[in-house]
Parts: sequence; structure tokens; C-alpha cells
Amino acid sequence: MSLPPGLTLYRAATRALGGLAGPALTRRAKAGKEDKARLGERLGRAGHPRPAGPLVWIHAASVGESLVALTLAEALQARRPGLGVLITSGTRTSARVIGERVRPGLLHQFPPVDRIDAVERFLDHWQPDLAVFTESELWPNLILETARRGTPMALVNARMNERSLQSWRRWPDTARWLLSCFDWIGPADLRTAQGLSALLGTPLEPVGNLKLDAGFTPPDADALDCVRRTVGARPVWVAASTHEGEDEILLAAHAEILRETPDALLILAPRHPERGPAIGELIGRTGLTAARRSAGETPSPDTAVWLTDTLGEMALWFTAAPVAFIAGSLLPGIGGHNPLEATRAGAQVVTGPHTASFDDVFAAYREAGAVETAGTPETIARAIEQAWTRGDEARAAGEAALAALAGQSLDVTLGALLPLLPGESD
Repeated sequence: MSLPPGLTLYRAATRALGGLAGPALTRRAKAGKEDKARLGERLGRAGHPRPAGPLVWIHAASVGESLVALTLAEALQARRPGLGVLITSGTRTSARVIGERVRPGLLHQFPPVDRIDAVERFLDHWQPDLAVFTESELWPNLILETARRGTPMALVNARMNERSLQSWRRWPDTARWLLSCFDWIGPADLRTAQGLSALLGTPLEPVGNLKLDAGFTPPDADALDCVRRTVGARPVWVAASTHEGEDEILLAAHAEILRETPDALLILAPRHPERGPAIGELIGRTGLTAARRSAGETPSPDTAVWLTDTLGEMALWFTAAPVAFIAGSLLPGIGGHNPLEATRAGAQVVTGPHTASFDDVFAAYREAGAVETAGTPETIARAIEQAWTRGDEARAAGEAALAALAGQSLDVTLGALLPLLPGESD
């Protein structure tokens, strides 16, 4: 059967423009967005030999999906001793997170760019017995070439916001073709289940969010002790995973807080640490004093902002700060970020109004009284100040939200994946 026009056009475009991948990767490496020493992996050149025996390949995007991948890997290997797992993820931060938990039988690689020759090199080397894609990582060439080899495929923790679903609805034949490559699809929420069901023409039931099963990895005890000694008894809050255009709003909120609480400290943690220099200049223009962690600076008692432009330390800030503003939610088009790690670390959650990517999670938070929504400097400041006074009440609300979201998503997912492996009789 011939490919739909959308996929045919995409494959032709990636062939024609494929030569630009190398220079683009080099530019990204210079900007700190790629690991220069591992650029070959992005072109499908393996950094490790393939382990003997059956191999599951789990493809993730960034840190959140990588934690899901790690949870799945550990559960699969517990049920199937001797099973090898390869996790691919696309960001340096996620590579670091996975690298800290790599062990015999578990490998990490950066995924190939979605160019046919790079994908073929990757698949020729690894020859996975099962390919597991997470959330919304639907790269057409990667999916098509894997399916053409007869490799069983699954899409787990499938999550799409309304904007993504609308995009796929514009190309219904392409969406149906790609989705039909999967032997099993596990939607994380009702919206995704209904949207993918309509695209695929087959009813899908929501399985639940696997991020609830991913658990929380506590920060290094020595690092946490150092941060707590640095902060001392100061009122502190963290603005987590900020995007361009949000820092101005959050800095203005902190300026409001300082009028009432002059010793307050804001830990400002950008989503992309390479934005550190620009944010540092922005803080300087506001007149606030700052210390920049990537430069080895620590805040003094009169420092207003601690710019933590570093990789893989969010658990540290969520544990050190009693209140977390979950960014990506102040401007339309981003969709918010996951508040679960903050809650598990003990931080109270405040968010902006734009949380479409996690509406199901935030609905449970609102029902439990575990989140405050604020979108202006003034309302954010008031929400932070009120959160500082809630204590045990807020922790109980967070635990209630987690309990309401808990399900059997991991067991259901394992029950679907294991039969797809060769030689599995369960």
C-alpha cells in the first residue's frame, strides 16, 4: 500500500534537506544544545556494541519522558531477567539523568535525526526486538523504518494537548498511517484517548499517566545540606522551568514580594540553562541582586535572586524550597509543565493559567486544593506569600492530589508490552 501524500512529501523533504543535518548539529553543539562528543549518535552511529539477547528500545524526548523510560526499563527487567534495554533521549539533561542510572543491561544513546539513512544505521546496529515510543514522540521516518522491519511497536503514556491533536487532524491520513504502525497504544488521559481514537478509527481507553509511577529520586544529601545552609531561614521560592518571556513576570513578582519580605530569595531555574547569560542581564536591568550558579556563585544574605542555570538539579530546588511556581504556564502555546516532582519533594505548587498539556493532572490538584493559579506579578506574589503560611495543610492537599491520580498504569502497560517480546509466554 502506498504512503499517504503527507508522508511521501515528508520523506522527500528529509532526503532533499538531509545534508543540512550535520551543520545544524554542529551549531547546536556550539550553543550547548548537543553533546559534541556524541554527535555521531545523532547520525545513527552507535556509541556501544549491541548487547546479546533480546533488546527493548525505549525512545523518550526529555527528562520527564526519560524518567518514565527508566521506570519501564526497571520493571521490564524485573519481569524478564536478562533483558537488555536501550533508552534514547534527545536532550543533554535527560542523558545525564539516565547516565546516572545506567547499569549492566541498560544503555543510553542519543536518537538519530529523522533522516532515513541515519535511522537505517541506527536500526541496522541495534536491531531491537521491541520498540517503545513515549508520549508524543512520533517521528515519521523513525516509525516507518522500524515498522518496515517487522519490529513490534508500542506507544506508551501517549499524551497530546489540543493543539497537537488539531495539527494531526489536518493530516488525518498521515496520522492514521503512523498510528496504525503501533501494535499497542496506551493513552495517558481521556483527551488523548478520544483524540487518537478519532484519528485511528479504533476505540482506545485511557491507561493513566505513567509519570505517577516514575517515583521521585531525592537529591544528593550533601548538595541539599549545602543549599539549606546557604539559604538559612530566609523565605524562599523556586520558579521552575521558566521559558523566554516568563522571567520578566516572575522577577516582577519577586520585586512585589520583597516590598513586604525584604529577605526573600527567588531560585530562578530556566528550562534551558543556556539562557543563563540573557537572564543574568535581565536581572541586572531590574536592579535586583543575583548570584549565578553556573559561575560558581552562591547568594549572600542580601542577594535577591539565585539564578540556577544548571542541568539536572530540579529535584534539589524542589526539596530546598517550600513553594514552587511551575512555569511554562504564563504564556499561551507552551502548555505548562508537570507538577508531580515538586509535590513529591514536598513543595507547594503555584502555576500560571496555561496548563493545557497537563489539564488532567491540574484538575486533580484543583479538586484537592493543592494548587494556586496566578498569572500576573501581583497575583503570583500574593499566592507565594500565602503558600508560605500553609504548612501541613498544603502537604496534605498535595498527597490527596497524588492519591487521586494514582492508578494501575504501570501494570497495564507491562501487561501489554511483555507479550510483544519474542519468547514471552505470559
